[in-house]
Amino acid sequence: MEYLPNILFLLALVAGVGFFSRNIHRLIRNIRLGREVTPEGPRSERWKNMARIALGQQKMVVRPLAGILHMIVYVGFIIINIEVLEIIIDGLLGTHRVFAFLGPVYDFLIGSFEILALLVIVAVILFWLRRNVVKLARFWKPEMKGWPKKDADWILYIEFVLMCLFLTMNAADFRLQELGEAHYVQAGAFPVSSILAQAFQGMSAASLVVLERAAWWLHILGILFFLNYLYYSKHLHILLAFPNTWWASLSPKGEMGNLESVKREVALMMDPNADPFAAPAADAPPPEKFGASDVMDLTRVQLLAAYTCTECGRCTSECPANQTGKKLSPRKIMMDTRDRLEEVGRALTASGGAWEPDGKQLLDDYITREELWACTTCNACTEACPVSIDPLSIILDMRRYLVMEQSAAPSELNVMMGNVENNGAPWPFNQMDRLNWASENETSA
Repeated sequence: MEYLPNILFLLALVAGVGFFSRNIHRLIRNIRLGREVTPEGPRSERWKNMARIALGQQKMVVRPLAGILHMIVYVGFIIINIEVLEIIIDGLLGTHRVFAFLGPVYDFLIGSFEILALLVIVAVILFWLRRNVVKLARFWKPEMKGWPKKDADWILYIEFVLMCLFLTMNAADFRLQELGEAHYVQAGAFPVSSILAQAFQGMSAASLVVLERAAWWLHILGILFFLNYLYYSKHLHILLAFPNTWWASLSPKGEMGNLESVKREVALMMDPNADPFAAPAADAPPPEKFGASDVMDLTRVQLLAAYTCTECGRCTSECPANQTGKKLSPRKIMMDTRDRLEEVGRALTASGGAWEPDGKQLLDDYITREELWACTTCNACTEACPVSIDPLSIILDMRRYLVMEQSAAPSELNVMMGNVENNGAPWPFNQMDRLNWASENETSA
């Protein structure tokens, strides 16, 4: 019975890490359904990008209030969880505050953790008020109904409870240290929980031990639960913001990529020695699909971005099409892509890894053509995203599919492209008359 708590802790740890590993395996498998791409630009620029945007939160603080609050939650939650290492060692070995031998360094660390925990609680409350009392418009768009709204609130509740458990655990520990309980060595500085401990005056040592152990167990089990909840929530960006910013495009905003098959065709047309009627070489690659109609047609970077989306809505709030009442929401584009990818992933899991078409696709079943053609390609969404997600790249790939595979462009665009093909200009003028306006201006001058 002496080692029962250690055995139970080991089982909980193995189960938590095991489920997390399974989820990460599924995540990687789903992302690999996309087309492989080669990263652009020098690696040094990519590392700088990641350090500046993911680690340094450069784009978050563009909106100072939300940026500072997010910085507190991000830094506080990550740093406080350094103590998880001590909890794990204590849980496995049956020790208590195993790092107490660090003395003043340990006092400084615990004191810093407590101040950060209090700041996280304050920030979480303010975030909740912004969402549910102030009701900022970007949190109440149509795509945020149902689970996305509940998910955002649940994350705030979990973070609030975890920080309260951390402080409660320390407060009970502080009182036990004051009472001289042998197992609770004098260690740590408690600037916040020492105040909270005043509420525990008069409690017996046995009751305080039960309170401290209960808070300790609930805190570590809550962290393991949260670790596995990440996969199903928008908080997956905690992990994926780093690879996403590393893989993010370094090309100038607005620069569109070319299809290799089209480039080859153009090069063939420009080659005076090429035979336009020659049969393709035996080792020539098969014709590629133009654009994207489903998640398997997108790149791995685009699928990674779909999982990285924080659903903050900055992209949608900056979108001029959305501001004028159009159906387009860049955030919804990313959420729909992730939802479809998850649907495909569940089908793969159920079938043992073999994909059987389910009669659905990203285009039309998730993202409508009205949304795609409402985009002005201004790149405001890409510029606004705090983790360098590019919804525009998905929109352009799906437009490319509509135009080049289905000839399903809007009538206005078809007229314009027909004029370019026949007249060399977007307007319905004969090529011989294109410069008449210049002659007219000379005559009037």
